Amino acid sequence: MRFFADSGPTQTRMALFLTVAMTAIIAAVWAFEYSGYAPCQLCLEQRKPYYIAIPILATIWLVTVAGLRGPWLRGALAITALCLLATAAIAAYHAGVEWGWFEAPETCGAGITGEASDASSLLESLSSSVPPKCDDAAGRFLGLSFAGWNVVASLPLAWLAAHGAFAKAS
Repeated sequence: MRFFADSGPTQTRMALFLTVAMTAIIAAVWAFEYSGYAPCQLCLEQRKPYYIAIPILATIWLVTVAGLRGPWLRGALAITALCLLATAAIAAYHAGVEWGWFEAPETCGAGITGEASDASSLLESLSSSVPPKCDDAAGRFLGLSFAGWNVVASLPLAWLAAHGAFAKAS
């Protein structure tokens, strides 16, 4: 089975491309966030698979370039594919919530509740800020929200990662 074979230039190139692409996606998300688009709870959940896959793939890619032989890079590509499928699933659910197809989780846009105790001014400021609701898309481009675009971006990347995990090492 190819999955357990040594990785080669195909896997090395694929890992580099995926690391750069996923890092660019996260950088774009952060740029939108810091330019005024506050993320909701589901937005933040969509980022977690990226935060898992990027360091794993980048680290294994670096040690492979340094001379590590074996199926390690193939395994990292497989983990990346699973992470990208996970973020696509969360994003598809989020897009469905935005379109009203699914019920939003109770934690989305609930705000901070509770009574102030010792640090009352801090707690008052926290309780007055309400995170965005998950069912309210921050914006749409070509009819898709950020969640919809995450599905569009992550599914082809998941396919590439899976293909890299099982491709010939040539």
